[in-house]
Amino acid sequence: MADSTVTPSKPTFSKYEIFIISILSILQFTIILDFMVLNPLGAQLLIELNIKPVQFGLVVSAYAFSAGASGLLAAGFADKFDRKRLLLFFYAGFILGTAFCALATNYEYLLFARIFTGVFGGVIGSITFAIITDLFKMEVRGRVMGFVQTAFAASQVLGIPIGLVLANKYGWHSPFWMIVIFSIMVYALIFIYLKPIDEHLKIQAENNPFQHLSKILTTPQYLRAFLTVVLLSTGGYMLMPLGSAFSINNLKIRLEDLPLIYGITGIFSIIAGPIMGKLSDKVGKYTIFVWASLWSMLMIGIFTQLGITPLWLAITVNVLLFIGVSTRMIASSALMTAVPKPQDRGAFMSLNSSIQQIGGGFASAAAGLIVVQTPSGFLEHYDILGYVVIASMLIVMGLMYFLNKQIQKNERR
Repeated sequence: MADSTVTPSKPTFSKYEIFIISILSILQFTIILDFMVLNPLGAQLLIELNIKPVQFGLVVSAYAFSAGASGLLAAGFADKFDRKRLLLFFYAGFILGTAFCALATNYEYLLFARIFTGVFGGVIGSITFAIITDLFKMEVRGRVMGFVQTAFAASQVLGIPIGLVLANKYGWHSPFWMIVIFSIMVYALIFIYLKPIDEHLKIQAENNPFQHLSKILTTPQYLRAFLTVVLLSTGGYMLMPLGSAFSINNLKIRLEDLPLIYGITGIFSIIAGPIMGKLSDKVGKYTIFVWASLWSMLMIGIFTQLGITPLWLAITVNVLLFIGVSTRMIASSALMTAVPKPQDRGAFMSLNSSIQQIGGGFASAAAGLIVVQTPSGFLEHYDILGYVVIASMLIVMGLMYFLNKQIQKNERR
């Protein structure tokens, strides 16, 4: 299986590079936690706000749609500023939006708060990946992504269990206050210690941001990558928003046991992330992506078919599923960083994130339309979601094959 990855010698990161990896990982932790914590709160929100699954799907997708729109608007300007300043601006807006979520008292207010948060939070991931691409060579990006993407797992092992405990004791608003307080501390560290990242400003070809955006949108190689991204995030956005409600109402897992499931799953994902990232640098990013996709499809097929399930089995299935999903994210993210030219990284990553968010928004909304909740709380047609996600993963495997071939071709030039 051909791959563009070159086996590197053992990398040694400097103290500042270790700081960069650590702070970006923690930053991603807060962003992902803000999105992830809403999913396990779904079972409570359906009751406390008296909303239906389709409305909850809209709350989740509202973040994605606003993030997508923001990414489109920011793309032309993404390479025109010092990435540190850009990061601080959008992170400040994200913190304010999360505070609005904590203050929400009804469905309409929460919907507005998620839209506001998405406008700022949705761009941060693209800035993070642009920084990684600027500062780290392709030969070690799998390893770097392995650490940064452990934020996804850390949000489960640390954030979500703590958030659920707080929600069970103090109400569903409290996890958002936790994120706000922690994010303020992260903001201070970035402001004080992160150096300016502005080398890309020296090689800009277009001064007009709209011309720059037009160039990105008309480059065939970039368009092929964007087509791949449309389906890449479907799995998470379709399955996760109603995952807690499915576990409680269909698998008959107690609400009090959800923190344990997410916690154990997160621990295994944290351990697996750096290992899989290093393996993707050594074996090949596309190769690891394929195997992780196949494994994820198998586990999705099993998970969505479960009925009443003992706790130990629910934990086992969740662990195996999330290891596959997180490995897939690590490998695909590392591959995507090799697509844009240095002067196009910010704009490409912004559009990449935007398209991913919009595609995910449609997927989340579609999930709310497909799944039907009976008066007893049982979720019907969740298995159909599994079939849709598996089909999308098969298509993405093919699209990623051609993208990897293009990356190989570029590296030979």
